[in-house]
Amino acid sequence: MPRQKRVENFETHAEIALSVSEHHDLNQRAENLGYKSIQDYLRALVYSDLKKHSKANEALVAAIAPSSYLSTDFGTIWHGNSLGWLAAREPESVNLIMTSPPFGLIHKKSYGNEDAHAYCDWFRPFAEGFRKVLKDDGSLVIDLGGAWKSGIPSRSLYHFELLIMLCQEYGFHLALEHYWWNPAKLPTPAEWVNVRRVRPKDAINCIWWLSKTPFPKASNRRVLAPYSDSMKTLLKNGYKAKVRPSGHVISDKFGKNNGGAVPPNLLAIANTESQGVYQDYCRRKGLDIHPARFPAALPEYFIKMTTDPGDFVLDPFGGSCVTGAVAEALGREWSCIELKKEYLRGARGRFKGEPISLSVDKPSTYSIPAPCAVPINENEVSLVADGGASRLI
Repeated sequence: MPRQKRVENFETHAEIALSVSEHHDLNQRAENLGYKSIQDYLRALVYSDLKKHSKANEALVAAIAPSSYLSTDFGTIWHGNSLGWLAAREPESVNLIMTSPPFGLIHKKSYGNEDAHAYCDWFRPFAEGFRKVLKDDGSLVIDLGGAWKSGIPSRSLYHFELLIMLCQEYGFHLALEHYWWNPAKLPTPAEWVNVRRVRPKDAINCIWWLSKTPFPKASNRRVLAPYSDSMKTLLKNGYKAKVRPSGHVISDKFGKNNGGAVPPNLLAIANTESQGVYQDYCRRKGLDIHPARFPAALPEYFIKMTTDPGDFVLDPFGGSCVTGAVAEALGREWSCIELKKEYLRGARGRFKGEPISLSVDKPSTYSIPAPCAVPINENEVSLVADGGASRLI
């Protein structure tokens, strides 16, 4: 591999302390890649890194600023590439970025680690823009569905690689991972769940709640869940303070009625809405209904927990503008940006007539049936010895 052409004189030398094994491994790596020395290898890594970040910055600058599509009392829908919006927006002016990026980039390819890296590279200019516009006490919330590798019952790691990249390369902190459980999700992929019976159904989306500092503004008192019947009984009858066998100390404060329970980071929200103002509007106008909408309760949870009325909420992958509609109903300023104009035509319907329904208007409770509770004779149900591979032949 040719050495990078020298364009200036060398004035200093960096001293790097390496163990004997580290030096051997680094030297071997350089040789395997065709470099004449460790020095050439390290220099090539530097050039590659600078080029990569330069491209991300160029993408931000080159992106055409989106055009205003619809304005409301609190916000604006924009049509175009959100990179242009991010480039034009003043720094540290957004309180919450609540979004679900398209999963399609990885689905179009063959899912392996290489594609996970490709997804991260595609995401880099957005990460640069998010870090620029987000306030120091703001939050970045990303909803990501999982993906299967092509033709085999094995999962892609792209969403985990994205999380690691955002934290290690862009300095974000993982405030808390959340998991959105959709009780109504169909058993997919059917090949592995219903046909070969080698996997349970995937009903969870990962949601990364990130922040620029370890201390984003937030309060779990804003998102309380109803008390369980057992907790209501405990509050009524009282509770004796004690130390549990696990070592946890249950104090007298445990019996205090705080108006509701702190919810877990497993969000049970069924995505079943087939009727509503948005759907009715699309059907009446003959418009496409967005195929990948998240339920209103999802952005509602994070908007309430991390922002105040009057704060600014951004969804850079707006889709049908669920985030904008919820932010509007909660009195937050907002912007949604979407590339596909056909989705924005339907999004207008979210701002016609009544505001979007919130969780307090339609509370719901879901239970998870315990696995292994159905009696099974193991002698009559054999394991799939080859793990479902036989149909691949």
